[in-house]
Amino acid sequence: MDLERIKQVGIAAACNGGKVLQEHYGNLRSVQRKGAIDLVTEADLRSEAVIIETIAKTFPDHTILAEESGTKKGDNNQWIIDPLDGTTNFTHNLPLFCVSIAFTLNDEILAGFVLAPLLDELFVGIKDQGAQLNGEPITVSGTRELTDSLLVTGFPYDHPTIFNELIARFGKCLSASQGVRRLGSAALDLCYVANGRFDGFWEQNLNPWDTAAGFLVAKEAGARITVFSGAPYSIDDNEIVGTNGAIHDELLNLLEI
Repeated sequence: MDLERIKQVGIAAACNGGKVLQEHYGNLRSVQRKGAIDLVTEADLRSEAVIIETIAKTFPDHTILAEESGTKKGDNNQWIIDPLDGTTNFTHNLPLFCVSIAFTLNDEILAGFVLAPLLDELFVGIKDQGAQLNGEPITVSGTRELTDSLLVTGFPYDHPTIFNELIARFGKCLSASQGVRRLGSAALDLCYVANGRFDGFWEQNLNPWDTAAGFLVAKEAGARITVFSGAPYSIDDNEIVGTNGAIHDELLNLLEI
């Protein structure tokens, strides 16, 4: 597999999707609901279409797994696409949202691309090649103690079904750290662990398109990433914990309910 070609196409697809989001930002005609608080807009749909078109021009036989349009079956090469991670932020004109694209071969994540178009930040992770922000190498923080850490989490769309455990975990982590933020984009949360803005992140009830790209960016930047039990994370898991490594075991202990 030519990962350099994958990188070129992945970046192009993310940038093309990001242009669509910029065009629609602050200019939405309608907002639809997939669930009580799960939104979709014409920006999501157009961004996804442009991303898929960009990839298919070079790799017509690759499998596509996209949040809005589902799966288009192809070979063992797969692109996992979230055309707009942070739709609720987007609809409220809050610029914390991104395009998230991952590439896998036989279910192994080999490349991740996360573009926050309004923040002008492009995160790229390539397996065994490290992670970058706007072309510059990034690495996780050097914070050694959880008490000195800034954490980030997210609440899933079905949070009423697991409300008590969500709040229990949030409270324990808030009490043990310098603070906990909630930005509304799992992909950005993982990338912000990757470049040391946050020391740790956890969330549950996620989908592959929420985490696949950010996972590889964070991993290539030196993050330790598992599920809540401490077992290795895979794209089939619906929960994730990512840290700078030094605070990981402490955070896992707090997440026990």
